[in-house]
Amino acid sequence: MNVLRIGTRGSALALAQVDITEAALARELPSLRTKREIFITRGDQKLDLDMLKAGEAGGKGLFTRELEDALIEGRIDVAIHSLKDLPGTNPEGLEIAAVLRRAPTADILVSKIAGGLDTLPQGARVGTSSVRRARQLGWLRPDIMIEEWRGNVPTRLRKLGERVEISAIVLAEAGLRRLGYALDLEQGLLKWDAGEWHASSLAGRIIPAIGQGAIALQIRADRKDVRSVLARINHLATMVAVRAERELQRLLSGDCSLPVGVHTELRDGRIFMRGILFSEPGNAPAEAEVAGDSGDPESVAGELFRQLSRQT
Repeated sequence: MNVLRIGTRGSALALAQVDITEAALARELPSLRTKREIFITRGDQKLDLDMLKAGEAGGKGLFTRELEDALIEGRIDVAIHSLKDLPGTNPEGLEIAAVLRRAPTADILVSKIAGGLDTLPQGARVGTSSVRRARQLGWLRPDIMIEEWRGNVPTRLRKLGERVEISAIVLAEAGLRRLGYALDLEQGLLKWDAGEWHASSLAGRIIPAIGQGAIALQIRADRKDVRSVLARINHLATMVAVRAERELQRLLSGDCSLPVGVHTELRDGRIFMRGILFSEPGNAPAEAEVAGDSGDPESVAGELFRQLSRQT
C-alpha cells in the first residue's frame, strides 16, 4: 500500500486526531502517504438537535454514519473517530482495527468562578450536551440547572463569555489538550486567544464516557492490507481497555448517548472497571466496581453489566 485514504469529520478536533494518526504512521512507515477525505455528518448538520432529550438525537451513529458508509463503499480505507462517538456494535463488515494511546479521560469544569464544582452558587447554570455529564452533575449538585450546550470547543468557550447567566461548562480534557489549549490544572486556569477561564478537573467525581480519550481507526473487515498497516500503531493497553468498555456498551444496547460512565485501568495483568448507570431521573444511580484478568476484558465487562443491572 502506497497511499492510505483517511476519512474524517472536518472539525478542528477531528483534524487534530488525523494529525496525531498521521504522525504515528510517519514514525512507523515513513514511505506511506496519506490522503484526507472530509465528511459532514448528520450531527454536524443538525445543530438544532437537543442532545439532552432522549430519542431526539438518535444517538447511534450521529457523528459516524457517513464515514462508515464511505468505508463500506470503498471510498476510503480507514475512518478516524473519537471512540466515544461510536455505537457499541460495528455495522456489518466493519471493525475497529486499531486505537492510539489514550489521552487523559477526565472531564474539565470550565468556569467563571474559581474553586470548582463545589463553589458554584446555588442554582448555577452549567452547559453541556452530554446526558452522562448532565445526570452525574445533577446527582452531585441537585440544585444546579443544566443547559444544552453544543458547538466546537472555541464556540463553546466563546458562548460562555456571551451568556452572562451561565456559570460554567464541561469539556473533555483530551479535546482541550489535542487542540493545544493552555490547560494548567495546578493553577486552575484555561487560557485561550480571547482570554482565560477557571478550570478544574472532575476526575474521580464525574466518571468518563465509554471510549473517552481514545482515537479509533475503523476499517472494512476484509481489508487485511489496511489492518496490517494500522497494527503498527495500535496501542495494545488502550485496545484492551476499550474492548472492555465497548462490550459494556454493547450489553447496554449499544447507544453512545446513554447516561453511563466507566473508568478502566490496567495494572499488573488485571483490568479494573468502575461504572455508573442512571435509569429514571430522580433515582439513585447504579454503581459497581469489578476486576479480572486483562486477557479476557469482555468477561470483566460482562460482570460489571450484571452488577449494574441488578440495581436498576
